[in-house]
Amino acid sequence: MEKMVLEEEIVIVGAGIAGLATAIALKRVGIRALVLERSDGLRVSGAALTLAPNAWLALDALGVSHKLTPLYAVREKMCITNVATGAVQEVSLIRNNRGGPITVHRKTLLESLAEELPRHSIRFSSKPISIEAQAQEGPYTMRLEDGTVITTNVLIGCDGVNSFVARKLGLTEPVNSGRSSVVALAVFPDGHGVREHVLQFLDVGKRAGIVPLNDKEIYWFLNFNTPKGETMTKDPQEIQKQVIENYAKDLPPIYAEVVRHCDLSTLTLAPLRLRLPWDLIFGNVSKGNMTVVGDAMHPMTPDLAQGGCAALEDAVVLGRHIGKSFIDNGRLVPGAVAEAIEGYVKERRWRAAWLIAGSYFSGWAQVGREGWLMKMFRDMIFYRFVLKRLISIADYDCGKLPLLDDQNKTH
Repeated sequence: MEKMVLEEEIVIVGAGIAGLATAIALKRVGIRALVLERSDGLRVSGAALTLAPNAWLALDALGVSHKLTPLYAVREKMCITNVATGAVQEVSLIRNNRGGPITVHRKTLLESLAEELPRHSIRFSSKPISIEAQAQEGPYTMRLEDGTVITTNVLIGCDGVNSFVARKLGLTEPVNSGRSSVVALAVFPDGHGVREHVLQFLDVGKRAGIVPLNDKEIYWFLNFNTPKGETMTKDPQEIQKQVIENYAKDLPPIYAEVVRHCDLSTLTLAPLRLRLPWDLIFGNVSKGNMTVVGDAMHPMTPDLAQGGCAALEDAVVLGRHIGKSFIDNGRLVPGAVAEAIEGYVKERRWRAAWLIAGSYFSGWAQVGREGWLMKMFRDMIFYRFVLKRLISIADYDCGKLPLLDDQNKTH
């Protein structure tokens, strides 16, 4: 069988949030990109994610926010219960005039992004197995598992925590945080009756939470210190059972009730990994016309709910920089793309490193070892002063994409 050979201007590896958002950003400045996805369709399985105000600014720039805002409510307050003492602290989630976070279905977000792309923009069942640079600034030759060969002038890795493109750049592998996370949706056909606030429950070595999505669905999560020497099961029903019997037994009854209503098809259990901030600061985030976006660049723990938000920011910033590197017929300006990617990396590197560090510190402060000193720090300092400052990291504007007419570009 003769192998297929394709030539593309820009190839994006991965059709998750980062990959689709990056393709949209490029489309809006008049540049077509081919998105490669290893699965045979959009990976719409999974539960939900919380998008802070900075993510909504990015979605505004991408022209997608209007599809989502009518479907979900802003979360104005978080109630944090100390399981050992029963004390409840309230934390405002509203950031000045930018509103508060909104939790959305992952499937809805992905489908809303994919709808913005032209047909045939995404090539499914396309897993890269090798990348070769013909020169320092490309072009790049990619070989796929099905035998297809693709040559591209620009290569953008949006392929997640285990990024193939990040390895090609020489970035160090993400490290294990020592904690794991379970996330899922709970479904109440007759309604759940839970208030719209975010509810969190803290106990030794674990942090659990529930967030109503609508009248009948609740997003729930559990972050916990990974037991040493134990192998994590992959069976959703067994995971649900372990959460109820081993982790929810000391939490308020509402949490176990939510877990019992779990839609097992949305349940996932995974170790929490991160790229060490200094590896990001001093590592190769780009080489020539190749770079990474989203979790491929900055995997982080979920403790500030900034992973997906930062990926959306990345997409807009990269689109803004690359949009200045093309001439009227949509072809590359020699040398300009590498310079644009360097600008993107310069703009994103330190912010991403701070997000990684802040997320890890937030998780450590909330789920760290118990003791009177830790308890005093968490209750008297962290929740009163530090957490508000960490949440303010979301006060970031990724900027707007240049208008297509202003760029004089064609699609």
